[in-house]
Amino acid sequence: MSEQAIHSSIKNPIVVIGIGEMSGVFTRALLRAGYPLYPVTREISIEAMSKHLKDPEMVLVAVGESDLSPVLEQIPVHWKDRLCLLQNELLPRDWQAHQIENPTVISVWFEKKKGQDFKVLVPSPVIGPKAEIIKDALTTLDIPAWTVKDDQEMLFELVRKNLYILTTNIAGLDMPPGSDVNDLWNENRDLALKVIDDVLTIQSHLTGQNFDDADRERLIEAMVEAINGDLAHKCMGRSAPARLSRALEYAKANQLEVRELERIAATLQTS
Repeated sequence: MSEQAIHSSIKNPIVVIGIGEMSGVFTRALLRAGYPLYPVTREISIEAMSKHLKDPEMVLVAVGESDLSPVLEQIPVHWKDRLCLLQNELLPRDWQAHQIENPTVISVWFEKKKGQDFKVLVPSPVIGPKAEIIKDALTTLDIPAWTVKDDQEMLFELVRKNLYILTTNIAGLDMPPGSDVNDLWNENRDLALKVIDDVLTIQSHLTGQNFDDADRERLIEAMVEAINGDLAHKCMGRSAPARLSRALEYAKANQLEVRELERIAATLQTS
């Protein structure tokens, strides 16, 4: 291959902020797709990296939910148009609060735990300027992803993911240790539906959307598709208590009625 051909085949670098389990899957996929990667760990300054790399192809933010806002606060203006976000419990208000208008967003429907390879539940929807980069990179690992047609449909997908995570995690706190989503949906559906109603009350307020009966049924149907993607998926991860706490704090601050979540929290306090 000639020097000119080699030069033309070299892709612009991608910055990766956060080096955890989920980030590891994306970095492996992006490397396979031929992108040079520059990691930003807690010990590396985002500002310093942005001065070194003024024009990266993409900036993948792969930190946890609680770290997202502090990280977005540090993103320089010349990086804001090339961000890719993948956090759980993600909604448009999270990036809009930092004057970020059009990020690439993926709702991740594969899990990655320490010491285990990834496991796909359903295909992951993605939208934004760098959507094709993400989709094509994940394809190198046989992880299915698809491009969402518009912002409204992506909002549905984000709420769907939140509904799945919050319902299974929070309901799992009220079930025997080790319970899985099959136990929840097929043996404790009344509990699941009550938690779903409370979660959707909060999601409606967070998004400014009024979820009518048709929306509710569509969201539940989509959530059940994910449940059926891995019936042995455990309900209660280590983040479940924090998710319940955040949900209750938000409901209280905004005077939302979430009786089932309050009941679960009260049961935990007395157990």
